[in-house]
Amino acid sequence: MKRQSARREEKHERSGGREDVRAGARRSGVLERKLRHADLTAVAEIRSELRNLLRSWGDSGRSDIAELLTSELVTNALVHTNGGAIVTAKVTDRLRVEVRDFVSRRPKMRPPSSDGTSGRGLMLVHSLADAWGVRSHGVGKCVWFELGRGAA
Repeated sequence: MKRQSARREEKHERSGGREDVRAGARRSGVLERKLRHADLTAVAEIRSELRNLLRSWGDSGRSDIAELLTSELVTNALVHTNGGAIVTAKVTDRLRVEVRDFVSRRPKMRPPSSDGTSGRGLMLVHSLADAWGVRSHGVGKCVWFELGRGAA
């Protein structure tokens, strides 16, 4: 299993992260999607797929928060790294979303920019998620958050 994962990572690096944006696994309660570098059209697609995954999970307010936080993390990965990303969302009694990229530099919360176009993503994740964090992951890192079904 580890060997297969290492081979996938090597293939991803050699291709520059240019896998088919629609590639991914679908299992009940799981969304997994590979995204190409700088493909910001994928952000809306991920939101839509997540919305479908969450149709019967939690209240609509929690689903809206999940979509917002996911789009923030995906956008960060696509804009601030150069190798694409892998998004995984798993639904049980909780939702866990992980966005993995291939750059080891850890994200930092920073004040919003004066032009208002950046600096709010991680602040939103920090404020709205039940839990979140960053962990090193082989080649790169994984930024994740969790939400429960009920009110935060």
